[in-house]
Amino acid sequence: MNGRGFFRPRLVSALRGRQRAQERDQALRTEHFRLVMLPHMDAAYSYARYLSRNSAIAEDVVQDAFLRAFRGFDRWRGDNPKAWLLAIVRNCYLDTVAARRDPLRGAEPVEAIDECATVMGQVEQLEDRAARRSDAAMLRRTIEDLPEPFRETLVLRELDELSYKEIATITGVPIGTVMSRLARARAMLGALLLPQSGETWEART
Repeated sequence: MNGRGFFRPRLVSALRGRQRAQERDQALRTEHFRLVMLPHMDAAYSYARYLSRNSAIAEDVVQDAFLRAFRGFDRWRGDNPKAWLLAIVRNCYLDTVAARRDPLRGAEPVEAIDECATVMGQVEQLEDRAARRSDAAMLRRTIEDLPEPFRETLVLRELDELSYKEIATITGVPIGTVMSRLARARAMLGALLLPQSGETWEART
């Protein structure tokens, strides 16, 4: 008697069982990702917004970061999920900057803001914003006026509440550099928020 009649139903049943198991595993993985990572979406956007100083770019960066995070979720080792996600956000931002290089200059981002602007000009912008926006909005814009390494460190420490070690891992610099950047960022922020003191962050660098 031909054994195919017995073999083929078993094979189909096994394949269906394997497919159901894979679908179940995928559903569990998706739910785990949703529970662990989605609570940090606001932090991811805020970080991307401070890095890029552009809401549209930040949205694209966060979308790319969450896609990468989901695809690589199996590589997450169970440590601080926010730190892991923000590291991906940073990489996505750097990739975005690299893709937006000005081909005529070959080095600077197209929308790069001149970091050598005078403190007086920054203060005038802050005063104008303060007249039109809330204190929270003014503070956000003030932080955005800081040079990138200091702005990034300040956001990761003060807003995202990451440890020095986590910040060092994300930014790829020693902990001592993180601490130095944080101290300088705080000094710069204080000078911009309190221009009447007569101090500038340039004088404290």
